[in-house]
Amino acid sequence: MTSGRVTVYFAALLARTAEGWEASDTELDDVETLTDLIDLARGAAKDDDTVLAFIEHEDAWFGVVRVDGEEDPHIYVSDAAAAARTSYGSMLTDELLGRDPDDDLDSLVDLDGTEDGEPDQDDDADPDAPVPVGPLGDGDILTDLGMEEKELKSLDGDALESIADMLGCSMEGLEAVR
Repeated sequence: MTSGRVTVYFAALLARTAEGWEASDTELDDVETLTDLIDLARGAAKDDDTVLAFIEHEDAWFGVVRVDGEEDPHIYVSDAAAAARTSYGSMLTDELLGRDPDDDLDSLVDLDGTEDGEPDQDDDADPDAPVPVGPLGDGDILTDLGMEEKELKSLDGDALESIADMLGCSMEGLEAVR
C-alpha cells in the first residue's frame, strides 16, 4: 500500500520454448532487487531460451527485462519518470541510470571513506540527476523478435497484449495470466 492507496502491478513471464512462446503470471512478492527478477526469469527458461519479464503499473508505465541464458539482461521502461516513482520501476530505472540503490545509505553513514559532502570519485552516475520523462533503456530489446523500436515506443496500456501477439503467444495463455 502507498499513501492509503493500493499500488497495483501486473507481472508476467513470456518464455520461448520449442513449441513457441508461453505466458505465465508471476508473483513479485519475493522480488526485492533486479537480480531477484532476473533469477526468476532464468528459472522460467527451458535450457538457455529467451525469457521476457514484463511488469506493468496501472497503465502508467511498463517495463520489459529480457534474459537470454547467462548473458547480461536487457531492460526497457516505457516512461522512466513515472516508473522511478514506484518500487519496481525504480529498481529498473536505477539500473538503467547507473545508480546504486545503496548510495543513499552510504551517504548517511559515510561508509565509503570520503569526508562529509565529498563526492565519491569512482561514481559516474549522478544520484540527484533527474530521471528522464519517456522511454529509457534498450529500445531494440525486441527487434530481433519482430518489434522495431518505434513500434515498442508507441505502445500504451495494452503493451503486453501487443508484445504477446507479435511473438505469437497464445491469447488463451495470456488471458489465463491476466
